[in-house]
Amino acid sequence: MIVKIVNYGDENDSKFIEYHVESLSKDQLVFLNENLDEQTTVDEDILRIKIYFEEELYPFQSDDAKIRLDDFIAREEIEMNVFLSSFLEDM
Repeated sequence: MIVKIVNYGDENDSKFIEYHVESLSKDQLVFLNENLDEQTTVDEDILRIKIYFEEELYPFQSDDAKIRLDDFIAREEIEMNVFLSSFLEDM
């Protein structure tokens, strides 16, 4: 499974992060798309996940995140990978 953050920022007075998840089987794609609470779509074997955050929970808001954004993005990708992997254990 490959998780990449492809977009993040502000939208409709909310903060968001959009992930693309690749290298999943068809069964995994269907399972995640049907069972995740977040906004999801599947497009050409890529699971797209968009998560909205309250401002205080947005992971890229701190001063450290602004200075070392690449590190924070990598951490969020790893955390999403771990979350999805554990979610798939229930499949």
